[in-house]
Amino acid sequence: MNHHTSHGALARTLVAGCALLACASPGWALKVFACEPEWAALTRELAGEQATIYTATNALQDPHMVQARPSLMAAVRNADLLVCTGAELEAGWLPVLLRQSGNPNVQPGKPGFFEAARSVKMLDVPSRLDRADGDVHAAGNPHIQTDPRNIAAVAQALGKRLTEVDAAQASLYQKRLNDFNVRWTQAMQQWNAKAAPLKGLPIVVQHKGFPYLENWLGLKEVTALEPLPGVEPSSAHLSSVIKLLQQQPAKAVVRAAYNDGRSSQWLAERSHVPVVVLPFTVGGSERAKDLFGLFDDTIDQLLKAAH
Repeated sequence: MNHHTSHGALARTLVAGCALLACASPGWALKVFACEPEWAALTRELAGEQATIYTATNALQDPHMVQARPSLMAAVRNADLLVCTGAELEAGWLPVLLRQSGNPNVQPGKPGFFEAARSVKMLDVPSRLDRADGDVHAAGNPHIQTDPRNIAAVAQALGKRLTEVDAAQASLYQKRLNDFNVRWTQAMQQWNAKAAPLKGLPIVVQHKGFPYLENWLGLKEVTALEPLPGVEPSSAHLSSVIKLLQQQPAKAVVRAAYNDGRSSQWLAERSHVPVVVLPFTVGGSERAKDLFGLFDDTIDQLLKAAH
């Protein structure tokens, strides 16, 4: 249907569609712009069919490095609610979209602007800010989605925000949030039990993207392949990592699905430590089709390396 259809015709079409589908909700759906796949997936859990969700990035994209394309601009312009990580993760592209979209409802400070990082305790908050330290985030490490306890905290805040932005559907959002809480709590208990053998597992990470995962599972980060966040390692740096691993052996080289795998592979071949590719977000692997699959797969991949 083109966008020039009159509202009357549109309403009639929707009513006809509802008669066929026996749908109880009115024809209006909340338009959500999700910066990352994990927040699109969480919004889907909490809003169901009540929201149409546009996801700005996919699991094989580096969320720091996104082009502010016209399609993204159009999606921000039409959005009722923006759901993003915050903590400067989108600093390179989101402010441009917000400025140029001309949409007053989704600007910072408005109910239509939601930052997930505000609901969690941030890790790796730098004691100083210096460009010489690489791609460092003032608010702390923004990759909060690798700890399911963070997802639980964000769900509470997002559920509340959905009811503010779309008050007519408040009871639907509350019901879905309660349902999600029950399923998520059960899943977390299972993950905690299953992941118990991972406590103390020494790992090398490619990019410092996993402090929340390490904190949750008790993994021990020996070192990172990137000498500074966002800086590709030189061969001299990689050689120093190999030397370090002779003193402090690791069980796995961990990288996110979106990371270029060459340096991890190089290290794995020379140190005989397997590479573990974690989905990092929804869509990052075959199994990570939703938030539950994301953590199922993450734990299984790590357990394989731990044996």
